[in-house]
Amino acid sequence: MTEPNHAPHSRAVWLMLAAVGLFALMDAGLKLLSAHYLPFQVATLRGVASLPLVLVWALFTQGWRPLLRVRWPLHLLRGVLGVGMMASFVYALKRLPLSTAYSIFFVAPLLITALSVPILGEQVGPRRWAAIVVGLLGVLVVLRPTGAGMMSLAGLAVLLAAVGYAVSAITVRVLARTDSNQAMVVWLLALMALGAGSLAWPGWQPLQAEHTWIVAGIGVVGTLGQYAITEAFRHGEASLIAPLEYSALVWGVALDLALWGVLPDGVTWLGAAIIIGSGLYLLHREKAKVHFEAEHP
Repeated sequence: MTEPNHAPHSRAVWLMLAAVGLFALMDAGLKLLSAHYLPFQVATLRGVASLPLVLVWALFTQGWRPLLRVRWPLHLLRGVLGVGMMASFVYALKRLPLSTAYSIFFVAPLLITALSVPILGEQVGPRRWAAIVVGLLGVLVVLRPTGAGMMSLAGLAVLLAAVGYAVSAITVRVLARTDSNQAMVVWLLALMALGAGSLAWPGWQPLQAEHTWIVAGIGVVGTLGQYAITEAFRHGEASLIAPLEYSALVWGVALDLALWGVLPDGVTWLGAAIIIGSGLYLLHREKAKVHFEAEHP
């Protein structure tokens, strides 16, 4: 009997870890820019910086025809969601540490599971619903509403961004049946740049020379991160590599400490642990469901 080849899975793990690190560096760049420019302008710069590189990747790997033969209504919806998601996240990054923003944003996988029921008609059992509820309680722990009912607007902005990301991810599941990964990435960035740019134009601030390298860096690491995560899911099982997205919290803590000299407090750690634990349980239940369906067709 031959030994199983673990090389593809190992490669996928390293690609996923690299992707998470690259996206964390991109978010750090967005946070640096958010101190000087309005959220819609930062969202525009994010799209414009990566679009040329992503376009070259798409044309090199599949040509231009698949970029035009797409389901335009869903791409337009993703563009609107992308603008709102990025602007909300940038607004939050200006006011929150990266680690805190990530802790709240980790609720997105739970929201994707919840939204898959009414939108995709998928079945979610009581255990997974319980995990979703527990994860949402974890978000409340991080947000820390006081007795007066006050919540951080920045924290709510991250939650809004997570909702937008979850809905966008649901549209990806639908688009993936007909459209390529390259088309989805290219048109998301293009529509985000165009939509956010039109909203940012009345209050547009000239780009300062010292920030040019940050914008260029965002473009490079964002593109490399997109390539790495695409290859990771191509070579590895989703149930194996998806939990590695939670390594973003390590990057967030490290970047917060290195660039801004801050660390998350105990309550944030507690809330993050609850959210991550719920997400990992959901992934475990999903893997068990897939195995059961494979053994009992």
